[in-house]
Amino acid sequence: MKDTRVIEMEEVAIRFSGDSGDGMQLTGTLFSDASALFGNDISTFPDYPSEIRAPQGTVGGVSGFQVQFGRKQINTPGDYAHVLVAMNPAALKANARFMNPGGTIIYDSDSFNEKNLAKANFSTDDPFAEVKLDDHVKVPVPITELTRESLKDFGLDNKSVLRSKNMFALGLVCWMFNRPLDYIDEYIKAKFAKKPGVAESNIKVLHDGFNYGMNLQHMTPNFIVHPAEIEKGTYRNISGNVATAWGLLAASEKSGRPLFLGSYPITPATEILSTLAERKDLGVKTFQAEDEIAGITSAIGASFAGNLAVTTTSGPGLALKSEAIGLAVMAEVPLVVVNVQRGGPSTGLPTKTEQSDLLQALYGRNGESPVVVVAASTPSDCFWYAFMASKIALERMVPVILLTDGFLGNGSEPWKIPTMAELPPITPRMATNAVNFKAYARDPKTLAREWAIPGMAGFEHRIGGLEKNAAGNVSHDPDNHQINSDIRENKVQRVVDLVPDLELYGDEDGEVLLIGWGGTYGHMISAARELREEGRSVSLAHFNYIKPLPKNTTEVFGKFKKIIVGELNLGQFAGYLRSVLPQFSYHQVNKLKGLPFTVDEIKQSVYKLMEE
Repeated sequence: MKDTRVIEMEEVAIRFSGDSGDGMQLTGTLFSDASALFGNDISTFPDYPSEIRAPQGTVGGVSGFQVQFGRKQINTPGDYAHVLVAMNPAALKANARFMNPGGTIIYDSDSFNEKNLAKANFSTDDPFAEVKLDDHVKVPVPITELTRESLKDFGLDNKSVLRSKNMFALGLVCWMFNRPLDYIDEYIKAKFAKKPGVAESNIKVLHDGFNYGMNLQHMTPNFIVHPAEIEKGTYRNISGNVATAWGLLAASEKSGRPLFLGSYPITPATEILSTLAERKDLGVKTFQAEDEIAGITSAIGASFAGNLAVTTTSGPGLALKSEAIGLAVMAEVPLVVVNVQRGGPSTGLPTKTEQSDLLQALYGRNGESPVVVVAASTPSDCFWYAFMASKIALERMVPVILLTDGFLGNGSEPWKIPTMAELPPITPRMATNAVNFKAYARDPKTLAREWAIPGMAGFEHRIGGLEKNAAGNVSHDPDNHQINSDIRENKVQRVVDLVPDLELYGDEDGEVLLIGWGGTYGHMISAARELREEGRSVSLAHFNYIKPLPKNTTEVFGKFKKIIVGELNLGQFAGYLRSVLPQFSYHQVNKLKGLPFTVDEIKQSVYKLMEE
């Protein structure tokens, strides 16, 4: 037997892919967690099929999970995979375009039969040549048969045996990349604590896959990716949806206001609801409503009653909540609306990512109905912007829409857990003086009204969707409506004093300013970094605060010759910038494929702009 080839790499991207029932999401998650615990920086991208149960073996039913890990800063899950684990021919076909030139393909040779090739619509008996991957390193492994052999003494039925194929693949990949199995063993034991036989069988297959790698030394190299040098602290691997939930929990503790979440389950936002539903120990109240309207109106009622009130949704749900958001604007109660964006319109691409709800968040209500709009940019900083959205809502008595997206919500990365002392204070604007109380009397600096909760003696007042005067009485006076409409808009604009200045990656002036917002951050900063390493005069300004914009936005824009705005829609942020800062010219790079940008796509757009 030949000696094992050992290849040392700075970063590696692996894509696990198979049928929805093949456990690829769990496989990818466990490998990612093991890599994070090993000390690598990581970024992940789960890619789910939209159909709940597409026909087995078809391209439409393929589920994928990509993770990039390395010893340096990792901002994206990788444009293309160095290694593809394909559990069937459909997985190969669906992911061929995501492969690095010369990459390695590990595939279950048992599944590459005539029947499965036909299901995946291959027209020849050479699928690798058909998808133009015949020059890649191909590692055939009889995963199905080896899993059966591994579990032959467990007395399991065939269906139960085949459920463990993913563990064999996981063990093999862990051997290839020197990932220890301790964490995965403990996870399996905890997950199947009440089914020790299931735990034992999965661990057996996992270790057999790892050991098989040693027998495969002549076919595939052994990769070494050293741990990253990171700031000391306590870290965990966290997804954007879980980070959002935890940010809301932290805001509740900081503000002293109990947390209420009223929501209707919708992909890809449901995990926030399920995560918070588990925290009754922290006083969280969750209400799974019968529809989106009930979800938000219950939250508005909870806000009126003195809670930090939140509702979560995705694009179609935000549309259904629009009238009630207007009610919160008129009533001037604090409310956080989390919108985990997905492909649209209508049901659209429910499991795919997009950034097409920006204009809906800014303007999607009747009347002049201004709200604060904030956007998270990485899975881990969903925590921070959920916290800040809550702070703004509670201190300024306004609804705040927090935009994340499917890429952020489902993706994960290492997160340094902060202490509560590191987080800024949240001081809700509670009413304290019953003698002088007026429902819509305002702080002269912020224009925020006071928050009077039912049961507070002397603070009784009317609230609702009709226009009011300062005392809280219904008013149809035209001058009063003009004044209040101006106040509600100005109140949102004055939130700018809580917004930090826009920071630049790169020089403060130059040839090209690359602009992005929300979940495009990782790909944008990676592109800017590579362009600057090539000697290009390119800087990046990435926005988390959309309305209001940071105070220094105009100053920053004015120092660059050309501005290019990248977003996963047809140009909504670019259009918004044209409306509020029309003195600048904006070029665009847009993508609407249900997928994040690749770094190369952004770089090519900048090359083209610089050549014009």
